[in-house]
Amino acid sequence: MTYIFSGMSSHEAQAFRAGALDAYDDPPELEISSGTGVPCRHCMKIVPKGKGVLVFAYRPFDTLHPYAETGPIFLCEAECSAPSKTEVPEVLKVSPNYLIKGYTANQRIKYGTGAIVPQPDTDAKLNELLDDPELAFVDIRSAKNNCWLARVTRSD
Repeated sequence: MTYIFSGMSSHEAQAFRAGALDAYDDPPELEISSGTGVPCRHCMKIVPKGKGVLVFAYRPFDTLHPYAETGPIFLCEAECSAPSKTEVPEVLKVSPNYLIKGYTANQRIKYGTGAIVPQPDTDAKLNELLDDPELAFVDIRSAKNNCWLARVTRSD
């Protein structure tokens, strides 16, 4: 199966760089990247050491509801480009494990889909979940910190 990997939209990234308020109505905070464990949610690469990075609360859901998780994420302070949507992004190649959860069209978690998955088994888990017609998308999060990394949908 071929997937579409999506991070934060370019429109959202531009808005946060311009000072848009985050999910908690706070402005993004500026930090300097350590070069390790600082994945940009727009270009989906690790922000290089010494570069500026914005940190803010992000909720990748359309509306507030019990399953609309919010958490801290990073964004390159400088303009960056979104990656190809069909290639596995860098942020999904660096950790040994990921938290993967399937969601229905109304953006609710389908119980039983959440799992900590070793990085080499990610493709098999995505195939399993996206083969389920009840699921509209899968979110991939950090297994250590629960931070949202990417959304995955079917390419068809």
